[in-house]
Amino acid sequence: MKHFFIIAVLVIASTYGIHAGLNFIGILPIQASAQAVSIDQLFGFYTWGIAFLFSLITMSLLYSLLIFRRKKGEKGDGAYFKGNTPLEISWTVIPLLTVLFLAYFGAKSLANTRQVDPSAMVVQVTAGQWYWQFQYLDYGFSSKDLYLPVGKQVDLQLNSVDVTHSFYVPEFRLKQDVVPGRTIDLRITPTKIGNYKVRCAQLCGANHAYMTADVVVVSEEDFNFWASAQAAAASQNPAGRGQQYVQQFGYLACHTVTGTKGIGPTWLHLYQSQVKLTDGTTVTADEKYLSDSITNPNLQVVAGFSPNVMPQSFAQALDPAQVQAIVTYIESLK
Repeated sequence: MKHFFIIAVLVIASTYGIHAGLNFIGILPIQASAQAVSIDQLFGFYTWGIAFLFSLITMSLLYSLLIFRRKKGEKGDGAYFKGNTPLEISWTVIPLLTVLFLAYFGAKSLANTRQVDPSAMVVQVTAGQWYWQFQYLDYGFSSKDLYLPVGKQVDLQLNSVDVTHSFYVPEFRLKQDVVPGRTIDLRITPTKIGNYKVRCAQLCGANHAYMTADVVVVSEEDFNFWASAQAAAASQNPAGRGQQYVQQFGYLACHTVTGTKGIGPTWLHLYQSQVKLTDGTTVTADEKYLSDSITNPNLQVVAGFSPNVMPQSFAQALDPAQVQAIVTYIESLK
């Protein structure tokens, strides 16, 4: 029993020492979201487990090499024994219970990260080779940087226009793959004001390493000031006004600006592209084509889409200046 007691003391001391060392070097970045709390608790349990298992193996091995090594002059073999039922039961039951506990702990952590706040701010996130674009639908503008108010949940609606990307902010702990043809929700509640980086965590091509964007977490007052300034700037140019009209008249219910197919064709990269029509002809999506498609949608129907789907009332609902602003906005979606 003396040897078991000594090994136990060595294992406990080594476990605490390794855990303290890992915390000292800072293996995780700062915790900056509400969802990171439960994730870090899970990481903490893993860290203790790794430190314990490493100590159990190495301390037992080193102690045995020092104490039970063959002494000078000894010629015989060690005592022979076959089987140890209590030990075999222990190393079967204990790992099983540990795995079941980790499964429960992991499921609980996942549930915590997916809690929904009905009042969450919605930001549409578009990933492409090799950029991030953030559209603030409630405010009517888009940005290349992600600004977030501290303490308020944001619903990031992620989509990709080309290949699979992955949205990852280390300080928020959450990572979500962004898959073409799907919109995936990721909910984050920032808790610490500061500047961070969103990175693509999925190899996506030649410039993958440079696919970053600034994430700026500010007070709610500073966010409202920034959002108002961005919305005002967007409204002072034709493309910005066009984006506001698009949201006002509900165009995004049928068309997307992300490259994915909706009820109608996507507007991303539409301007000056070659469009095949249902009658077999091909036209260039110039300003006249875009304008006619808004005011007379059945004039040139895109192949693969049904006629008489788009409302016929926009010629009366929109004045020429509004139509031109929407066309300018579509032209900007390059």
